[in-house]
Amino acid sequence: MPEKYEIVRKKVLTPDISSISVYEPLIAKKARAGQFVILRASPDGERIPLTVSSVSEELVTVVYQKVGDSTMTLDELNEGECLTDLVGPLGVPTPVEGVKRAAVVGGGLGCAIALPVAKALHDAGAKVDLIGGFRTKDLVILEDEMRAACDTLYICTDDGSYGYNGFTTGKLEELLKAGETYDRVYAIGPLVMMKFVCRLTKPYDLPTIVSMNPIMIDGTGMCGCCRVTVDGKVKFACVDGPDFDGHRIDFDETIARASTYKEFEQRRRAEHKCRLEGMTNG
Repeated sequence: MPEKYEIVRKKVLTPDISSISVYEPLIAKKARAGQFVILRASPDGERIPLTVSSVSEELVTVVYQKVGDSTMTLDELNEGECLTDLVGPLGVPTPVEGVKRAAVVGGGLGCAIALPVAKALHDAGAKVDLIGGFRTKDLVILEDEMRAACDTLYICTDDGSYGYNGFTTGKLEELLKAGETYDRVYAIGPLVMMKFVCRLTKPYDLPTIVSMNPIMIDGTGMCGCCRVTVDGKVKFACVDGPDFDGHRIDFDETIARASTYKEFEQRRRAEHKCRLEGMTNG
């Protein structure tokens, strides 16, 4: 039997994105689509919130992108090694009850979060169109898994190297103009993508759920870092979300706050890479 928090499987999806499946039966039993976990890769490491991509009887799978020091440290762990901490499931599960026809829109890494949402809808009896957007063909992830979780999968690439040539919003607009009707749209990915999905669906009076993943520390609503403004009121993504009515989100404020630490993350990533190269050369 694996040790607690042991990485049982690790898979490289792209040069910057990987998935790990961690042994944690209790979380695996309780986690639902849209919920997340918080983990630490090392005793002195930062807490990293990651949405659960899938679960099996005993394993919790998360997908992460190497964007800063903490995720690069996480990526140094291999199969057979253990995380220091893993807590969850946290957050409110994505609402899927009563939906007969849905469009799920994922962008880049957000497709790893869109996947369990599409699967939950499909398992509940909804007909699901899943639209996955990527910059180019080489960055497409989880295609087989997404195809199995929906009725129709549309892959979009910005450069036209695979599937639909253009953004996810373009494909969604094409479907709506062709007469497709949905009970609800779910948008999961970069903030700008979710903003424009909501801008597209609002004239159709089409309910749109977005998954907000701002900076987060404790995951219990105490630190206030993950606050978002919804209908002029402050909400916390960790306990009130991460899903919210996209037509009520102040996206401009959220986008501005999200850019605060970009320069810091880039600097820490460069420093981390230098340390690794120094160890290799030594």
